[in-house]
Amino acid sequence: MSHLPLLFLALIADRLIGDPPWLWGKVKHPVVLFGAAISFLDVRFNRDELPAEQRRLNGLVSATVLVIGSGLAGLVLHALLSHLHVLGVLIEILIVAVLLAQKSLADHVAAVADGLRQDGLEGGRRAVSLIVGRDPKTLDEPGVCRAAIESLAENFADGVVAPAFWYAVGGLPGIFAYKMLNTADSMIGHKSPKYLAFGWAAARLDDLANWPAARLSLFIIATGALFTAGRAAMSRAFSVGRRDAGLHRSPNSGWPEAAFAGALDLRLAGPRVYGGDLVSEPMINGAGRADASAVDIDRATRLFWASCSVTAGLVLAIFAVTAL
Repeated sequence: MSHLPLLFLALIADRLIGDPPWLWGKVKHPVVLFGAAISFLDVRFNRDELPAEQRRLNGLVSATVLVIGSGLAGLVLHALLSHLHVLGVLIEILIVAVLLAQKSLADHVAAVADGLRQDGLEGGRRAVSLIVGRDPKTLDEPGVCRAAIESLAENFADGVVAPAFWYAVGGLPGIFAYKMLNTADSMIGHKSPKYLAFGWAAARLDDLANWPAARLSLFIIATGALFTAGRAAMSRAFSVGRRDAGLHRSPNSGWPEAAFAGALDLRLAGPRVYGGDLVSEPMINGAGRADASAVDIDRATRLFWASCSVTAGLVLAIFAVTAL
């Protein structure tokens, strides 16, 4: 557990600095490198002429190679950094901070509220189109706000809690393997004709990797709700989270989304349009308010930051207990 203080400092660094655009104009973001490796295997082993069973097997082998290879890269990098003493520690903190997504996520979601206030519905649609896959032209103002809040909730689990969890469990190899798998899921894990077979293994492994963090996020968000809105909000986050998490199409995303829905007393999820196709899904917290507004995005952002603080506090508490 000696790397837990590094995780705590990385959470603080990411919260304060985020992903500065000037840096990634000079060097490649690690996720870009992960994406290049995924694309390399995709081009070579997911050819249209291959039968579905062969592509499924190729996808399983590719996902396994990507996870093992990224874990080994993390192991080698940690070994190299250990020879640099204090400088190596600082570099590792920065690497972990880069692989977290607190400030960048909060900034993108806050931009939706700003867009609504400055340019009305069209401004909100433009901003939300950068963070969700649904067709923004089909969204009214409450729909734009709910989409932003759903994105914030879902990405709290797989963009903050999950990478922090896997770094706590496995250090740099753990967080590298997780981010590689999560990137693979976003690139090839969807159910399009091209990736239904090849991306199956990446999607299932990503579900498995996110399983503990998604459920842990329920308790973290409920605690964050206590600090931002009181005991009633905390109780709603727990009760709605446990009751409605299974309504989501994802085995993991329903936990943070239902917790946010309960804490904010909002309806989330439900029917939405992707690429012109209506996807019918049940409402999460169907008894909650439907008239979400920019104010609710502000409330959700405060809940998000409080939950990030709880995450950092939990890391510090676990280190303190294990150090005794």
